[in-house]
Amino acid sequence: MKCSPTVKDVYSFIDSFAPFSTQCEWDNSGIIVGDTRKEVKKIAVVLDITPQAVEYAKNEGVDLIVSHHPVIFRAVKSITDSNPAFLLAGSGIAAICTHTPLDIAKGGVNDVLAEALGFDNAFPLSEDGETAMIRVAEIPEATGSSLAKLCAEKLGSAVRLADSGRSIRRVALCGGAGADFAPDAFNSGCDAFITGDASHHEFLDAQALGLTLIAAGHFETENPVVARLADMLGKEFDAEVIIIPQDSPVSYHN
Repeated sequence: MKCSPTVKDVYSFIDSFAPFSTQCEWDNSGIIVGDTRKEVKKIAVVLDITPQAVEYAKNEGVDLIVSHHPVIFRAVKSITDSNPAFLLAGSGIAAICTHTPLDIAKGGVNDVLAEALGFDNAFPLSEDGETAMIRVAEIPEATGSSLAKLCAEKLGSAVRLADSGRSIRRVALCGGAGADFAPDAFNSGCDAFITGDASHHEFLDAQALGLTLIAAGHFETENPVVARLADMLGKEFDAEVIIIPQDSPVSYHN
């Protein structure tokens, strides 16, 4: 049954399907800004809490922003008027950030990514630990080029590809900065690994393994979860839920 929530109520609901206890040790998920007792009448969902996102939320009368990426991630020594956390506090807007818990969760970032790519049979690589965020799927036989084209079409992204030349039947995926997991994908018998970001050396390492590596954009591989999260919050609570419009900070030029 729907109810009028507090910030803590929204936190508890998210914790029920993406437990904050599962976050990686280097992560900073949870209630990052705000009063846990604050009544929430309007929730905004977004991938990144930027100054522009805070301004949009303020103009819309939002009480709470739920984001994927933490508004405070690494240690900071000062918080000035250009910092989104400062802007949130000054506007009386709370922030709940669910980063790696939502990456790992059933129905979270990587399941939504798999669905967006048409991999309806995807399953977690492992039951716990960081590799629990990786999804694996068996797909109709594909080439590196055809799989990269699928990612570009389904995600609307500019894709980078290091093609092993092998036929692809088993693919692993992890949105965002997941290229560190490429060896785990290879060791689990995958022919290809799809992620958001990959460095030059990670592409070289994948080629050395004989693994096709596709980098389809950090924003593009994670942002699809925003609509799913907004839908879940809207169904659970008696609060208006909106999505803050946001584009990738990266543009590509020939």
